[in-house]
Amino acid sequence: MKESYLGVNVSPLTYEGIIEEICLRISRNEQSTIIAVNPEKVMTAQKDPQVRDLINGATFQIADGVGILLASKLKKGTITSRVTGVDMMARLLKFAQDDQQPIYLYGAKKEVVEKAAANIQKDYPGIPIAGMTDGYEQDEEALVQRIHDSGARILFVALGSPKQELWIRRNMERLRNVLVFQGVGGSFDVFSGTVKRAPSFFRKTGTEWFYRLCSDPKRIKRQLNLPRFLVRVLTDKSQ
Repeated sequence: MKESYLGVNVSPLTYEGIIEEICLRISRNEQSTIIAVNPEKVMTAQKDPQVRDLINGATFQIADGVGILLASKLKKGTITSRVTGVDMMARLLKFAQDDQQPIYLYGAKKEVVEKAAANIQKDYPGIPIAGMTDGYEQDEEALVQRIHDSGARILFVALGSPKQELWIRRNMERLRNVLVFQGVGGSFDVFSGTVKRAPSFFRKTGTEWFYRLCSDPKRIKRQLNLPRFLVRVLTDKSQ
């Protein structure tokens, strides 16, 4: 049962639960979409119905943000752990390696996506990489045909949100062979080694946001969405 915060759905499933559901859906030849939800996106959805519809229209809305956990706790929900976009991608890569599901990487700069693919091939030996395309491809028709012809079953799209989700929604019907779509934002930067993740301590304690703020103080305007979100959740009478 999904939880809802300010009209935005969030899946309570863990990484294992999502992979299990995806396996079932693949066996039924059903497409799945994964979108990360954090307080910033929820607040954006308050002003932009398109963003809200994109999130709510996904198969899995993962709790990628400590603010979602806090909101669930305040509302006596069942979400007890984060499911981050980059770690969800890692779980899907392991699944693709074990189940021999071909993957396709689309987005980021050419050198970033190529380095990410090289590192993925090294970290997940034998994983079938069907292809890759950087985020500067201008011919969408040709790109969709290329992904289709590649035989990819899992597609990671790194164009930033909501651009990546809009791209997925626009092209899903023409990519019937692709059964799992995930918008992964800056995850290719992490897998390529271009961007370093916060140290383990911050990730485990849910304070990755604080590490990023210290590293880049200009993020303060974005980080203010967290207290605004929690206040709105506490005062929302519709839940």
